Amino acid sequence: MSILLLNATYEPLTVIPTRRAMSLLLREKADAATEETVVLRGISQSLSIPTVLRLRRYINVPRRGARWSRMAVLRRDDFTCIYCGVGIGEWQRGRHVTRSGLTIDHILPISRGGRNSWGNTACACAPCNQRKGNRLPHEAGMKLLWEPKIPRVDYLVASGEIPESWKFYLEV
Repeated sequence: MSILLLNATYEPLTVIPTRRAMSLLLREKADAATEETVVLRGISQSLSIPTVLRLRRYINVPRRGARWSRMAVLRRDDFTCIYCGVGIGEWQRGRHVTRSGLTIDHILPISRGGRNSWGNTACACAPCNQRKGNRLPHEAGMKLLWEPKIPRVDYLVASGEIPESWKFYLEV
């Protein structure tokens, strides 16, 4: 059985094994955050360990953003054009769109000071990218279907049966 570990601010940090949870409790580094427990049975005694622990002191966990790359932008946008919404496997102007038919568009063109960043780049099909050219989208009469943002990478992955006591703290 695994234990959910929360920061002092009640934000989920990670899932830890019961042995690590027992160590945190015995060293008084963490407190119970729920009434639900799991029982560890030894030869001579049994210990009840809460299924959710909260650290007593706040731990600063630096959030690393995803590294920008052309492929990462295409994946973030699900290989879909930000201007017309066409994606891989769809037909456009009598042609079948493939991965090679999608490009990276700079919302603010590089010639105008735009950079390779999450907020300035998006997936675009070749016809839309060519139509936009060296202009801003509104100058070309085009609208963005969504706002390009930094992809979220600071999530906790829990597999299998999630205990009821965890669901209060996780976005399930």
